[in-house]
Amino acid sequence: MSTPATLSRRQFTARLCGAAAAAACCPAPVTAAAPAEFRLNYILASPMYGTAPLPEVLGQVKKIGAACIDLWPRPHANHREQLEELGRARFGQLLKEHGVKLGVLTRYDLGPYQLQDEMRVLKELGGRVIVTGARDAAGKTLRDRVQAFVASLRPHVAVAAQLGVAVGIENHSRSLIHSPDSIRYFAEFARGMPLGIALAPYHLPQEEDVIARVIADLGRALVLFQAWQHGRGCMEKLPKDQELLQMPGRGSLDFVPLLRALKQIGYRGFTEIFMHPVPRGIPILETTDAVTEEINRARRFLDQCLTSV
Repeated sequence: MSTPATLSRRQFTARLCGAAAAAACCPAPVTAAAPAEFRLNYILASPMYGTAPLPEVLGQVKKIGAACIDLWPRPHANHREQLEELGRARFGQLLKEHGVKLGVLTRYDLGPYQLQDEMRVLKELGGRVIVTGARDAAGKTLRDRVQAFVASLRPHVAVAAQLGVAVGIENHSRSLIHSPDSIRYFAEFARGMPLGIALAPYHLPQEEDVIARVIADLGRALVLFQAWQHGRGCMEKLPKDQELLQMPGRGSLDFVPLLRALKQIGYRGFTEIFMHPVPRGIPILETTDAVTEEINRARRFLDQCLTSV
């Protein structure tokens, strides 16, 4: 067997990145004594609660059947800013007091080329994935542009590999990585790196077979799954019952094929029940208890869907 001393730099980097990706994105392997049934690994998205006090939001994590939290900054929330105001030591104490962990830092505001310092914060606090959006790149074809974008991320992904964390790029509408083809190309060129897709079905055609196929094609390149559908959208103010159609079990999207695809690829990363309110930065419902109950309603729906897969 080759040792690092006899490997080429390219071979060694590929192995290092592959190992880091596995460590960052996947829990420990299931043992023979552990239950074999497929389950979703829920994480709480902090912007669901607007700008509620961070200790209060941390208190909801276990209530929604999760063990980890995903912290967002403004304009969607201010919990990343609250973390700094509290201080990292105090934040760590709060995590212990509530018996939860940091799982994800979502930083669309930083973009993909300013994440290195935030990766170190993520590592320091025990997190596993940092999520951001894509940037355009030059190329004659979509495939060429995606390849160029992935290549531009290599210095940043190398830092993620060293730290043992992963970078997730959301398939945001109007960005380079948004269509099924662009997502597939991204997974192809990111293979072997701690780099993958934070999949938002909201931004895909609302066709179950299309989304399920994307999940199947992603495989291990799927680092976060948002249980989020388009409904009536999130770009203009709507009556609350229409705004909530983004939530699982309220809109028309059938989640069973999506969950079946997740099971088929052996997905063990985070699942985040999600929607956007209008305007950004407010909670999805008026009280913390109401938000938690709505997330739990969606979770019960998803868990019921699991009985069909």
